[in-house]
Amino acid sequence: MKVAYYPGCEYETNAKDYEASAKIVCKNIGVDLVEIPDWSCCGSTAAHSTDHLLAVSLAARNLALVEKIGFDTVTASCSACYQRLALAQAELAQDKKLLEQVNEITGYDYKATVKVSSILEIIAGVDEENIKAKVTKSMENFRIAPYYGCLLVRPSKVKIDDPENPTIMDRILQTTGAQVVDWSHKTECCGASLSVSNNDIVTAMVSRIIKAANAADANCIVTACALCHLNLDYYQSFVTQTKGALKETPIFYFTQILGLAMGFSKKEMGVEYNITDTAELVKKVV
Repeated sequence: MKVAYYPGCEYETNAKDYEASAKIVCKNIGVDLVEIPDWSCCGSTAAHSTDHLLAVSLAARNLALVEKIGFDTVTASCSACYQRLALAQAELAQDKKLLEQVNEITGYDYKATVKVSSILEIIAGVDEENIKAKVTKSMENFRIAPYYGCLLVRPSKVKIDDPENPTIMDRILQTTGAQVVDWSHKTECCGASLSVSNNDIVTAMVSRIIKAANAADANCIVTACALCHLNLDYYQSFVTQTKGALKETPIFYFTQILGLAMGFSKKEMGVEYNITDTAELVKKVV
């Protein structure tokens, strides 16, 4: 199965381990990610809060490129990229006047026919037995708190699962033999890009998430978002220093968990790039 792939800006920098693990896992289960040629920023910056037309146009340009190369589906690993592309698609499909205006800006004749799916949806769409057949090592010692954050399940027009209790990632992780814990903060916001402007707010939000994972007896948190991963991984060092009762909790991408279970090395999965130490837990892969 071939799917157009939108890498996004973070995947050449702080989230390169996510992209590497996603590509390896997808290839192993028969999903060929075809990178969009000449892709550009999707607008998941301040653009969408300052200029609606600019934000839609930035996303639309990439969707037009997908249509141009003959694909009807595009996926993005980044939750923010997914949301911006999916929201733009939803608006353009419903508002022909806006579509005409955006096409004039981008210079493309986009027909608004592209389906936008998150990488979670693409992998979950593969037959579960096919995924299990690729698993060569058990993750039974991993007690995972699956963390969705807010961008994959809100707003309702682009949500990939239930906004209060999504389970799509839970089911994928369970194919590895991992224990998936039931916990209270799976869709709470991590502070997102406030990490740039207000560290105190992000530290407090991350503190609550780590505390909830500790309370559920999870020994790691697994996410599908690069920004969530960055905030939880980086800011918990401040949290555990100032909140002594909190346990340091490794943060993984769900594709890293799948890849480790499929027998790929920790180097291939990029788990050594993590700020919070993953070594002790990775040793427990059976």
